[in-house]
Amino acid sequence: MEINIENSSELIRYLRATRRIEDAAIPTVTVLSGGVSNRTVLIEHAHGTGWVLKQSLSKLRVADDWYCHPARIEREALGLQQLEKLTPGQVPSFVFEDPLNHLFAMTAVPKPHSNWKALLLAGDVNLDLCRQFGELLGRIHYPGSESIDELRRLFADRTYFDGLRLEPYYRTAAARNPETATFFARLIDECRSIQKALVHGDFSPKNVLVHQERLVLLDFEVIHFGDPAFDLGFSLTHLLSKVHHLLAHRANLLAAAGTYWNSYVQSLPSRADAALEERAVRHTLGCLLARVDGRSPLEYLTAEEREEQRRISIELMRCKVAAVPDLIGEFAGRLRG
Repeated sequence: MEINIENSSELIRYLRATRRIEDAAIPTVTVLSGGVSNRTVLIEHAHGTGWVLKQSLSKLRVADDWYCHPARIEREALGLQQLEKLTPGQVPSFVFEDPLNHLFAMTAVPKPHSNWKALLLAGDVNLDLCRQFGELLGRIHYPGSESIDELRRLFADRTYFDGLRLEPYYRTAAARNPETATFFARLIDECRSIQKALVHGDFSPKNVLVHQERLVLLDFEVIHFGDPAFDLGFSLTHLLSKVHHLLAHRANLLAAAGTYWNSYVQSLPSRADAALEERAVRHTLGCLLARVDGRSPLEYLTAEEREEQRRISIELMRCKVAAVPDLIGEFAGRLRG
């Protein structure tokens, strides 16, 4: 029977039985909140180091029925190990994996640290962090050419990306807004056919910690080899949704979105495909609507803001916006307030 890592006594017995801690050791166990697809626990050892254990859930913690096979934890562990090589110092270190119990452990980010999403929602907009965000994504998408074939082989399967992104985000949003069905069908077809880069699949401020003014990236369960435009659309959606939500900080957040995009563009190699920006615009619009009408809506948007974001997203889907700066301007220009 699978253990429940949120049960501290059960977890400590497991760690002792598997000889991952000494019999006499009594670590501090803290259940971490915020994720919908995993149990996540912080283990603080008496000698001062810490681990974070993640255990995948078969039914996600959202209002809708949303299921995904918990074996995806193996994909997340593999993603972490590969990103340690590609982005040293900007992801935690892998510690151990237990596929039978659908869990793995990584080093805890040292304290003090802050969640970047929480900082942004508090109006703390640091443009250097936005620059780092773009550079980090560029290193994931475009590592050395000698890595590409190996990454393509390791991350060819996109089952979890389909189950945790395309179906609950794009297909659900299309079903709830039938006039967008053709738009989303194109996005889904591109996600399936384009295989150009390693794609994180959950690249957002929620999955970033800030430690000593440096970003540390988390959450790799939908990592795959595919279309880098999805990461751009997904991440820009989070910044633009905060532009929408935080009127008092709108100017700073618009600057944040622009800084992020410019930083990413500067990281692009000469071999980057010319159509990437146009696809990034479409994925941004798709995600802006999906984070309103998909299975995992942004919790901070009010009912009025959700309605406005739905309206603007659908309007812009009908327009021929091809450049990310133009999209940022069009989105902001259509907001009330």
